[in-house]
Amino acid sequence: MRYRHTMIRVTDLDMALDFWCNKLGLQEIRRAEYTAGRFTLVFLAAPADVDQARAVRAPELELTYNWDGEAEPLTTGRSWGHVAYNVDDIYAVCHRLMAAGVTINRPPRDGKMAFVKSPDNVSVELIQANAPLEPMEPWLSMANIGSW
Repeated sequence: MRYRHTMIRVTDLDMALDFWCNKLGLQEIRRAEYTAGRFTLVFLAAPADVDQARAVRAPELELTYNWDGEAEPLTTGRSWGHVAYNVDDIYAVCHRLMAAGVTINRPPRDGKMAFVKSPDNVSVELIQANAPLEPMEPWLSMANIGSW
């Protein structure tokens, strides 16, 4: 057995791709449109995983966009937690996300971990690769915002 992907539903494909690719930095690997079923699947991978994802279709994040919308609003249930990505410099990533208008729900006060949310309310954990960075401002005194 091996891990393939995590699927999340999105309500606005362009807005979702802006967040996951332009702001967070994932790359689109492939896309399939199913006209009979009226939905689109877009598969993304972290930059370090692109070659592997193209070769064996893993590890990936699958965005599912239903052309006619969802029957009910998308909510975060108790059975869903988050997706997580290692980053080389958590402070630089959080700064870049903030500059792009993304709320840092749980700032990296410890130099190790932060949380943000996608436009569809998917919680994303950012984890400092290797050793935690030295705690520093403005992150050290930044309060949590909302939930994650």
